[in-house]
Amino acid sequence: MRKIEHIGIAVSDLEKSNSLFAKLLGKEHFKTEKVDGEKVATSFFQVGETKVELLQATDESSPIAKYLERKSEGVHHIAFDVEDITAEVERLKAEGFEILNEIPKLGADNKLVVFLHPRSTNGVLIELCQERSI
Repeated sequence: MRKIEHIGIAVSDLEKSNSLFAKLLGKEHFKTEKVDGEKVATSFFQVGETKVELLQATDESSPIAKYLERKSEGVHHIAFDVEDITAEVERLKAEGFEILNEIPKLGADNKLVVFLHPRSTNGVLIELCQERSI
């Protein structure tokens, strides 16, 4: 793993949260995007080499909607940038980590993503992400 790529924060109102984080960070978000496969709308703030990703559910069946029902707004996941997502999944499986989706799927910011189950990572949802070749 090369670096923390982003920290994902579940929010109930993306517009209000964009305003809050713009005040907090002293800068506006640089990108918004809908990820239909995950049923979320996202926005990104750049903070040094790391991004903060705000996620709002666009459908009640979204993983973010379910998260907000169980918990509340707050840190949802930590994402790590990897060079070879397939090799990293195999390495982590061999180490005993539970992978939620072994086949990478398209996530926000044109990344291939895989998630590790929180029960195998001390309660933290971990995302692996790799830049997608165009």
